[in-house]
Amino acid sequence: MKLNDISSLRIINQQIDQSKFNSVKLLVGHMGAMQAQDFLMAKYAIGLRVNNADDSIVSEAINNGDIIRTHLLRPTWHFVSSDNIYWMLKLTAPRIKKILNFRNKQLGLDTALYKKSNKIIEKALTGNNNLTREELISILKKNKIDVDENRASHYLMEAEIIELVCSGTIKNGKQTYALLDERITRKDNLSREEALAKLAELYFTSHGPATDKDFYWWSGLTIKEVRIAIELISKKFNVEKINEENYIFKNPSKFMKNSGVYLLPAYDEFVISYKDRTALLHPDNHESVISMNGIFKPTILVNGKVAGIWKRVTKNNVIKVEINLFGKVNSLNKNLIEKAVSKYSNFLGKEANIVM
Repeated sequence: MKLNDISSLRIINQQIDQSKFNSVKLLVGHMGAMQAQDFLMAKYAIGLRVNNADDSIVSEAINNGDIIRTHLLRPTWHFVSSDNIYWMLKLTAPRIKKILNFRNKQLGLDTALYKKSNKIIEKALTGNNNLTREELISILKKNKIDVDENRASHYLMEAEIIELVCSGTIKNGKQTYALLDERITRKDNLSREEALAKLAELYFTSHGPATDKDFYWWSGLTIKEVRIAIELISKKFNVEKINEENYIFKNPSKFMKNSGVYLLPAYDEFVISYKDRTALLHPDNHESVISMNGIFKPTILVNGKVAGIWKRVTKNNVIKVEINLFGKVNSLNKNLIEKAVSKYSNFLGKEANIVM
């Protein structure tokens, strides 16, 4: 395997091309977790990887509880399969709590206050009562809970990581919260060692070739936990050294040198889930794709490399996709970009005009 093969293998393993999945739940389960702070873009990230999926199909999976949007890993928003939610939370929650401790002290958020807010949230949601963030914040305010300085986000995240709440159904176009144990049947928990091994296996199967540093970045685990996890799965994977780094991966069932063009959403796993992005992103273009404050823009993938950025502009119900390539556009790439935009417009179920 050479450096140029890494992106091609990742395109296949991440199901961006030649996807073997017709199910949203199975795809998200395969990926382990998919970053999802930009809700609309995260839905497209899923739809891109599921055969013949559009926005309504992904929304249906959310409404059915097949996939859950909650705080996992690092921590930030992720989509995760309902089959994986309990063991993954059990594994990652202690680390997330430690990360949040400093900010909790700054805001004066202690165990007693969280206990009070959790009780209020639980009462409000009991009986399969799905409520929006705004509705829950209003209820907290009525109960004399201070929600200023982003405290509300901390109350809700605490409720997520202690396995109290998760994402609910979409209501009037807005996301909601629901009680986790009312929404998802509790599964048998894995031991910590089993959970470490399973998370590593999911990551390197779906995201490989990748290094231990990539897994450390993606998972938010400690270095010690990463080493244990990789050792537990080492016999199941291939390892090849490139530029003094060991890349761990499974060969896909089908592989070919990829020359396709793909429209990737903001925060897509193909870009965000690696500590070292040199295999797909030239250093000269790094600041154009990833801002100083960690915003990952929607990208255009050409021949396994990030070749530009794009954005969606909606005005008077007309959708425009503005394309900004880093280099010149030849006729072949222009045609392939048009096909990629067409796939995006099909996902939305709306016509999209291209501006280049």
